[in-house]
Amino acid sequence: MNWRRWLPGPIFRLALGVVTLILCLLMGLDLLVGLTPDRYSTEVRVRTRIAESLAIQITAMLRTDDMRGLTHVLHGVLERDAELTSVALRRRDGSLLARVGDHDTLWSLPEDAPSTITNVRVPLHADGQHWGDVEMSFAPISPHTVQGWLEDSRVHAMVLVGVSALFLVYLYLRRALQYLDPGNAIPQRVSAAFDTLTEAVMLLDSDLRVVLTNSAFARLHADAGKSVLGRYASQLEWLTGNLGKDRGLWAWNVVARNREAVEEELIELQGAEGLAPTKLRLNASPILDGDGHFRGCIVSLSDVSQLHRANEALLSALQALDESSQKIQQQNRELAHLATRDPLTGCFNRRAFYDKVSQVMTNAARNGTAVSCVMTDIDHFKSFNDTYGHAVGDQVLVAVAAALQRGIRDGDILCRYGGEEFCIVLPGLNVAGARSVAERLRQSIEEMADANLRTTSRLKITASFGIAQLNAGSADVEDMIQRADAALYEAKRGGRNRVVVDSCGAADPAG
Repeated sequence: MNWRRWLPGPIFRLALGVVTLILCLLMGLDLLVGLTPDRYSTEVRVRTRIAESLAIQITAMLRTDDMRGLTHVLHGVLERDAELTSVALRRRDGSLLARVGDHDTLWSLPEDAPSTITNVRVPLHADGQHWGDVEMSFAPISPHTVQGWLEDSRVHAMVLVGVSALFLVYLYLRRALQYLDPGNAIPQRVSAAFDTLTEAVMLLDSDLRVVLTNSAFARLHADAGKSVLGRYASQLEWLTGNLGKDRGLWAWNVVARNREAVEEELIELQGAEGLAPTKLRLNASPILDGDGHFRGCIVSLSDVSQLHRANEALLSALQALDESSQKIQQQNRELAHLATRDPLTGCFNRRAFYDKVSQVMTNAARNGTAVSCVMTDIDHFKSFNDTYGHAVGDQVLVAVAAALQRGIRDGDILCRYGGEEFCIVLPGLNVAGARSVAERLRQSIEEMADANLRTTSRLKITASFGIAQLNAGSADVEDMIQRADAALYEAKRGGRNRVVVDSCGAADPAG
């Protein structure tokens, strides 16, 4: 447990010392010159007068021999004076004629001793001779117990004056010390060394007051050049304006609380009107003594505005470069599409088709898998051009190509082989599977190909299909295509809108 945190602050200790010195000085002056009335002398005079007055009354009553009245007088005197504790009338021979109060206990004055402040003896004379004495016991002037001192008015007055003076001196010192220059405690050589740094530096004490700044700090802001020494760092509004509303997260408060450094915190400092804000990189480190106790904090501020602007320019350039790269990639994709696709139907052109098929053939020959080829041709396509014009003929080509594309798998290869003729390569399918695909495509073209044609009359569109399978162990794509093309012409000669399978191919490999 850190017991030092419970000690009073330096301002309170300083105020306590000042008040203590003032009280000691007043008490010393009181002893020397008597600033306050002498209570002892005053009390002696009062008690002497009481004793003399009582002696006169007793002398008068003794002459009349009024003993009952004498006792009554003694009781009345004892009751009226709170300081009087007992009274007795003693003859010259030592016998007591009358007494009130616990006189035997309270009276301690020897017979020949002079009176004291608590025991007063007044002699009585009759017919010119010593008749006896009046003995009076008084309470002590100064208390003799702790409770007595606590109840003493002088102690109350001293405590009241001391507490009041401590409070007033504390307030005065707290206010006055804010205007003292704590920079005077920093040696000039240390200040000069800090001024050589290019970073702005602010040194704070354990209460997070500014005790030192360098010349670079004064150049941060118009208000930074003003007197900031002795002020709390949190009072520098030009610096704390953009640090957030939660003061507990401000760098120097975090350092004071956690005793750990805060590094690379980016803050923004508002400049004059019309000027861009200044970007600052803030670092704060604790200053600890040999016992690890917090003694202050050093805050450094680096202007990174130029670096920030350079980074923003670089990021902007990189973003522009990335956008340009994306545009180039898009254009490359468009060029590749234009270079590999038929511009009317969107199917592969023959050059791209052969590039795609060559890899399929190589894999099939190596792995022994089946590959089939489907050749299809639009029936009576020339009549569409002659009757309705080439625009409708183009629509028929697009409609048939769309029907073919919808009916094949993603890995299948569709090519506009020439004119109204299309070629489809089906990896992994033998002639039986290819025939099933071809039948589905033929039916789709017959039923739906004319649905999207922009003509006034409904056209009947059909297509014929020829199928061939790659010979086992072969990679000759031309042979497969020629056999599929021969099967296609066989379908046309047989009445069109048909699917014919090549009968010259080898036995189907596993597929």
